[in-house]
Amino acid sequence: MDDTQILVAGEALIDLFPATSGPIADAETLTRRAGGAPANVAVALARLGHPPLLWARLGDDPFGDHLADVLADNGVHETLLERDPERKTAHTLVGEDEDGDQSFTFFADETATFAMQPETVSSETLERVEWVHVGGVTLHTEPSRSATLELMERADEHGCTVSFDPNTRADLWPEESVLVETLERALGLADVVKTDQDDLSVLVEATDEEELAEALLERGPHTVMLTRGSEGAMARASEEAPWGPATTEFGGYEVDVVETTGAGDAFLAGSIAGFLSECSSLAETVRYASAVGGLATTATGAMDGLPSADDVAEIIADNA
Repeated sequence: MDDTQILVAGEALIDLFPATSGPIADAETLTRRAGGAPANVAVALARLGHPPLLWARLGDDPFGDHLADVLADNGVHETLLERDPERKTAHTLVGEDEDGDQSFTFFADETATFAMQPETVSSETLERVEWVHVGGVTLHTEPSRSATLELMERADEHGCTVSFDPNTRADLWPEESVLVETLERALGLADVVKTDQDDLSVLVEATDEEELAEALLERGPHTVMLTRGSEGAMARASEEAPWGPATTEFGGYEVDVVETTGAGDAFLAGSIAGFLSECSSLAETVRYASAVGGLATTATGAMDGLPSADDVAEIIADNA
């Protein structure tokens, strides 16, 4: 396979984790980890043997240096990795809320991370790649919103398969109406969407996964993949999908969970790999992606637990 068959676009940032569990406010020591949903997807793809191009923008600062090193060490192509001498790299505090659920506090305003500009990716690049993946966090502000949507439009015009992870962070958006309008536009440009039951509640009032999947398919994508955390995932595809119309679900794999940041990104990377070469049906793709996502939870941080293709093959074989 051409090792630049995939282009991933979006934020690469630093996740800061407390050394002990509990609220961030009580933490005395923080641990640095490379993160950002699209960056997680890119590294996961590289570890699976599908090293992509990553279009991301980093500050010319120590956090940016660390991210560039991590991406290079994992085999992610750096051709489209930009450095911004005037802005800093975004970072996120990852902790627990009062209910024990994972919480994220973004430090993103006026950062290099979200200063991506339209028309950065050349037509030659889009002619070369087969798949373009974008994340939803870059849509929350300008100029990265216009840059992301413009890339999706041009990728569609060049015949690329476009995948989209809304990753809705409503607290980042200036107005709910802007969020809804932007999500509708992005969904209309996507072929494959990965989300969950709650992520798009601002847009779709659905009583169950089947209703949500149908509502999203009606907006343009041919495949919708819904993750369920530790309970696996389901997917629904229309007749325009590569393997035709189908609905499938899988309960997941038993793993020793350490920390769940990036599990959905790993699942998405597994889905892309499955569509491109690893699998021969939607059901097989969901099983493969679930293995990637499950194994990603076996270490702290979004990237540390990302598996190799051999790791994925082993867990699938052990559960055959």
